[in-house]
Amino acid sequence: MRQAGRYLPEYNATRARAGSFLGLAKTPAYATEVTLQPLDRYPLDAAILFSDILTIPDAMGLGLKFTAGEGPSFEHPLRTEEAVKKLRVADMDQLKYVFDAVSEIRKALIQDGKQRVPLIGFSGSPWTLACYMIDGSGSDDFRHAKTMMFSRPDLLEHILEINIQSVAAYLTEQVKAGAQALMIFDTWGGLLPDGWYQRMSLAAMQKVITLLPREHEGRKIPIIMFTKGGGIWLNDMAKVGADVIAIDWTMRLSRARKQLLEINKPLSLQGNLDPLILFSGAKDIATAASELLEDLADAPTLKPGLHSLDGHIFNLGHGINQFTPPESVTALAETVISKSKALRATK
Repeated sequence: MRQAGRYLPEYNATRARAGSFLGLAKTPAYATEVTLQPLDRYPLDAAILFSDILTIPDAMGLGLKFTAGEGPSFEHPLRTEEAVKKLRVADMDQLKYVFDAVSEIRKALIQDGKQRVPLIGFSGSPWTLACYMIDGSGSDDFRHAKTMMFSRPDLLEHILEINIQSVAAYLTEQVKAGAQALMIFDTWGGLLPDGWYQRMSLAAMQKVITLLPREHEGRKIPIIMFTKGGGIWLNDMAKVGADVIAIDWTMRLSRARKQLLEINKPLSLQGNLDPLILFSGAKDIATAASELLEDLADAPTLKPGLHSLDGHIFNLGHGINQFTPPESVTALAETVISKSKALRATK
C-alpha cells in the first residue's frame, strides 16, 4: 500500500521539482514518474497509481489544500444542512489529470513490447471520504462526522449517496484509462460501532461495487476491498461482491482463510504485515514476514489442487510510514520472494 511516498529520496526529489504535493498529483508526468520509482527500486508485482483519495471531494468544490506539517484540509467542510444539500457528484472533467496519469503509466509500463506489471487504481471509500469532508481535515476520532451520523443520519446518508456515485464514476474512468484492478480504501471504517459500520460504510461500498465494470477489453477487473480495523466484520465484508478482501495486522491470515471457507466464500486475501515492523532490523523483518507466510501455508487451500499460498497478495496492513528506511522494504521484498518459493517447494 502506498508504494511511492516520502520514505523514498527519489520521490522527495520529484516532489521538490513539482513544487507541492498537489503539483505532483495533478501533473500526469510527475505522477507517472513517482508511480514507477518503487518498481525501479524493488522487485514488486504490481504498480499502484500515485494519487490521493481526496481528489474526489476536491472535484466537488470543497477546496482541497495541503499545508506543510499539517496535511490535507478543506476550505469548505460540510458542517451545515445547507452545505450538505448543495453537494453534487464530483465533476469527472476536473479529475482528468488522474485519468491522464493512468494512461501515461500504462504506456510507461511497456518494455520490449510487454507490460512489466499490472496497474492498480484506487479510491477512498464513501465513508472515509465523508469523514474528511465533514471534519475538514484528518482526525483521531472524526468527531464531527460521527456526531452527524448519530444526530442526523439522514444528512450523512445524503453525503454517502453522492460519494457512492462519485467513487463509482471515478473508478470506472480509471478502468477506461487503463487500470487493471481496483482497490477501495476504507481507512476509517474501523472507527464505527458494530451495526453502524454495516449501515454506513459497508453498504456504501457494496453499492459502489455493483456499479463498477467487472470486465474491460475482455479481461476481468478484480475488486479489492479494505477496511482498516475491519477484521471483526470479515464475514460481512465477504458478502458484498469484492474479489479480494484486504485486512490489517489485527487478524491472522490463516484465521481469515478458515473463516471465509466456513461460510463458503473462497475469496483471495491481501495483507497483512504491520508496517511498523519495517523500523526493526532486517533479521526481525525477515522473521515477521516468514512467520506470516508460514501461518498461511499451514491453512486450508482455497480449492483442491491449489497451494495454500495461492489466493494471497502479500502486502502491508496499511500504508508505509514516511520515515521507513528504504532498505527495510528491500529486506521485506527479498524475504517474501525467497520464503514463498521455499514454502511452495516443500508443502
